[in-house]
Amino acid sequence: MARPIYIRFETPTEIADKALQLVQIARETGKLRVGTNEVTKASERAEAKLVVMAEDVDPIEILAHIPMLCEEKRIPYLYVPKKQRLGQSAGLSKSAASVAVVEAGEAKGILEELTGAYATLKK
Repeated sequence: MARPIYIRFETPTEIADKALQLVQIARETGKLRVGTNEVTKASERAEAKLVVMAEDVDPIEILAHIPMLCEEKRIPYLYVPKKQRLGQSAGLSKSAASVAVVEAGEAKGILEELTGAYATLKK
C-alpha cells in the first residue's frame, strides 16, 4: 500500500514510541491540544512545540494540511502508526488523528531529543 500524501518521511518505531511517551507525560504535567482542529489552531499561532500525527487516518485529507503548516511555522512533527494509541496517550477513550504538545512539562528532555530526531529524519 502506498503512503498517504501527508506522510513526508518514515518514523522509526523507537522514535514513535518516544513521541507517545512524550504525549503521555505532557498530558499529565504539561499542556496538549488534541484533535486536528486544535492542532491547526495551535500551529497557526505557533504555540505548538511538536505535532504528532497518526499514520492510519481515514480519510487522509483530514491531515493533509498539517505538515505544510508545521514546515511554514518551523514546528517539528512526527508520525505514530496508530491513531488509537495516540488517543490513549493523550488520555482519551477514543482515537486521535493528531496531537500538539504546547508545554512538555516534565518531558522537556524527551521533547529536545525528538526535535533533534525530526531534524535528522527530515533530511
